[in-house]
Amino acid sequence: MSATMIKEFKLPDLGEGLTESEILSWKVAVGDTVSLNQVIAEVETAKAVVELPSPFAGVVAALHEEPGTVVEVGKPIVSFEVDDAGAAQGAEATDAESPAGPAKREPNLVGYGAVVEHSGRPARRARAAAPAVAPRAEETAVGERPRSTPPVRKLARDLGVDLERVTGTGPHGLITREDVQNFAGAPAPDAQAPTAPVALDRETRTPVKGVRKFSAAAMVQSAFTAPHVTEFLTVDVTPTMELLARLKTNRAFDGVKLTPLTIAAKAVLIALRNNPTLNTHWDDEKQEIVQYHYVNLGIAAATPRGLTVPNIKDAEQLPLRELAVQLSELTDTARAGKTSPADLSGGTISITNIGVFGIDAGTPILNPGEAAIVALGAVRKAPWVVDDELVVRQVMSLSLSFDHRLVDGEQGSRFLADLGAILSDPTIVLTMV
Repeated sequence: MSATMIKEFKLPDLGEGLTESEILSWKVAVGDTVSLNQVIAEVETAKAVVELPSPFAGVVAALHEEPGTVVEVGKPIVSFEVDDAGAAQGAEATDAESPAGPAKREPNLVGYGAVVEHSGRPARRARAAAPAVAPRAEETAVGERPRSTPPVRKLARDLGVDLERVTGTGPHGLITREDVQNFAGAPAPDAQAPTAPVALDRETRTPVKGVRKFSAAAMVQSAFTAPHVTEFLTVDVTPTMELLARLKTNRAFDGVKLTPLTIAAKAVLIALRNNPTLNTHWDDEKQEIVQYHYVNLGIAAATPRGLTVPNIKDAEQLPLRELAVQLSELTDTARAGKTSPADLSGGTISITNIGVFGIDAGTPILNPGEAAIVALGAVRKAPWVVDDELVVRQVMSLSLSFDHRLVDGEQGSRFLADLGAILSDPTIVLTMV
């Protein structure tokens, strides 16, 4: 007769050093029997909504947190009653977490971070890998810098705090924001603050958290870190719209959603071939410019939870039909709030389609870490001069923002001109390949 025991499941790091997640909903209840990798909860990180799978096979003994609660990484969220077999599965996962542990089977933790190829960049359309668990405090070598996440290190710099003097209270000695704020004498955020919108007589206050909180912080960081330059170009896209109409009747594109964004995305990828400086990254820590030899094309998507910018991995390798399919899947998944952390990380250049809202032009803010972003305006009928005659054509305004540390004005202008040339005459691609 097999013995049973209680096993706790602690909230893991769901990718890229995130320190907390909000429990959105439980998919199980106390007393439910669950299997290994069965989805037990839906949680929201600062980047995405993630389905949380069970690391054990057994019976749910307790749910430690209510929906709507923001939980720190490393805090127990659920307990399981497991038998010897279920405990063995959990033990295998625990061994796999240790840097020195053997390579054993572990739960498939869906959405826990980007899969990395041997090239060192996120794998195309990667789903996720299990989180890398940081070494315990006793395993940390003497002289190693204090464990903290990049946002916490930035906060420490802003407050003038030496992390060497701060004692971490997070999992395995991780230094948290509260640790830095307490050391600096700044007030820590109220852990008991309400998480639901608070209605007053003439206003409603909604706590900023999750995706919107991360997006807001990222945009502020981008706006005040990268020197933005924005240029504009209005082009006659009548030939592009005619091409789009022909493609929609082509059997090769049956069942595929085609929009001006489809053609514009392909045009961006082609224009980058002659203007690679727009597909770069400024590594401030190492003081290096990183030139990408692949394009992870980000598409800004407005969702009920805030702005997200999922990206298509290795987009430059995709033919037009596959690019259209992945664009459609990417935007549908984002609007449904199901984008994985893997699809939100590793972008190299982005597009925002403000034209769908009837807007002609704007000054888009760079997605943090990227050198350029293109805003597509609405396609409108307007008077246009063709062969010295005034005719009605379909026109679009393009807005290009770029990081002036990485991209000179000439380079940005040439890229924008190339993009405009492709959209005004798609056949010009034959001369650019």
